Amino acid sequence: MRILITGAAGSGTSTLAAAVADATQASCIETDDYFWLPTAPPYQHKRDAVERAAVLLHDIRSHPNTVVAGSLIDWGQELEHAFDLIVFLYIPTELRLARLKVREERRFGKADPAFLAWAAQYDAGTAEGRSLERHNLWLSTRKCEVLRLEGDLSPETRLQRVLTASAEK
Repeated sequence: MRILITGAAGSGTSTLAAAVADATQASCIETDDYFWLPTAPPYQHKRDAVERAAVLLHDIRSHPNTVVAGSLIDWGQELEHAFDLIVFLYIPTELRLARLKVREERRFGKADPAFLAWAAQYDAGTAEGRSLERHNLWLSTRKCEVLRLEGDLSPETRLQRVLTASAEK
């Protein structure tokens, strides 16, 4: 089973992916590990688009049970259609931003205002990259089942809904 968990930054994709991978004994992959070149501090230089897609596709094919966290919009049709289930997470902007601020302060000692501003525009779609409109359009063209989990659901509820949906495959 190959599952993609996607949504806006701060919606809980990494947390849910780790929980699903743990519950199903699958490998867990973060798209950020492929999108960005390893740097210190992290997230400074983007990896070549063709290279990142090829490496991720290889890694997914190497592990038949994989849970991927992140966004794959415009990473190539072969990779974008490599999943048996896609889970889309949506929570209100205020909650996402509060979570992101806490996460960034834990990771880096401070939250980058530019990153928070980029994340805040997700619903309006006024900046480059992820937006609700782009996600919805992309999701409408997927060949596999799309499970939408909207609202501030508990981690346990999210996990159970994904496990139920994946068991039906």
